Amino acid sequence: MNFIIILLICLSVHEAKAENWKQLFGLRGEWKIELGDDMKRAEQHYDDSKWENIYAPSPWEDEGFPGYDGYAWYRKHFKSSSDWEKKTLALHLGNIDDVDEVYLNGQLIGSHGVFPPDYVTAYSEVRVYTFSSAYLSPDGDNVIAIRVYDRELSGGIMRGRLGVYEDVDAIQLNVQLSAAWKFKTGDSANWKEPHYNDSQWDKIIVPSFWEAHGYKEYDGFGWYRIKFKVPSNLPEQRLILLLGKIDDFDEAFLNGMKIGSTGNMKSRDEQIPGSDAYLQLRSYIIPSEVLRANQENVLAVRVYDGFKDGGMYTGPIGIVTRDKFTKWQKRNKSPESIFDWLFR
Repeated sequence: MNFIIILLICLSVHEAKAENWKQLFGLRGEWKIELGDDMKRAEQHYDDSKWENIYAPSPWEDEGFPGYDGYAWYRKHFKSSSDWEKKTLALHLGNIDDVDEVYLNGQLIGSHGVFPPDYVTAYSEVRVYTFSSAYLSPDGDNVIAIRVYDRELSGGIMRGRLGVYEDVDAIQLNVQLSAAWKFKTGDSANWKEPHYNDSQWDKIIVPSFWEAHGYKEYDGFGWYRIKFKVPSNLPEQRLILLLGKIDDFDEAFLNGMKIGSTGNMKSRDEQIPGSDAYLQLRSYIIPSEVLRANQENVLAVRVYDGFKDGGMYTGPIGIVTRDKFTKWQKRNKSPESIFDWLFR
């Protein structure tokens, strides 16, 4: 009996640790739906006025589409607020049966499962799609478009606490670098140099997979660059650069100097199979002499992706004092597993 009580307590601790989301806008209720498939439906200004209404979450079989298997699109508008700009945001869309791609204002922010012909279901997975506030419209009018494929039985947005959420445990950055960066595929040592001309490079939202920006199925090298300024007093403190999680390996250069890396790109082909580098949070100490106060700084990140998704795909992205980072790290340290605790 005592063992069961201890087990329940441990489970409740773990569950409480996982509940770190605060709802900013509820998405439960009336959505627009149209059967069939057309990629134009992902566009922000697509006219869905003649689409039918559907309640979500609920199997579409229970909402007037009995026996339907195949493709369908959902769309819904929501209002954002200017105070969301510095928050860590995510769309929570519950369970979707079977496969989905989610677009915010026309930008792909995530997917689960695999569409035909190489169909793989993801009906049991809970959809949580983080996104940068840079995706939001300046006027606050935003639209979510969801492409759904159902193979059999029930289909659609099935269940869950649908909404736009804030990660309340997110670190409060001193310099926010979640924004539009410059991006180019390929590889050149010159691309780390602060005075390199990247004006012809593409723009890409960070964080997000580069597949969401027209680089589907691209594996190999890619470079990111961004220019930014910092307050005059900030370089006087010990600072840390946070680059979130990167798929798969990276090297970070600040004003031309290498300040950190994860994975050894020289032996990348040997590391990729079974590598967990893509799950590691990138946190790199910034040498005090590198950062320039009240001047333009250039951050360049070299990335290698071995297979599937690639790029700087999730935050936090920015600069923070070491004191803030240490406190946040301790507060969010994953608790040991129940079995580790019981049998250590």
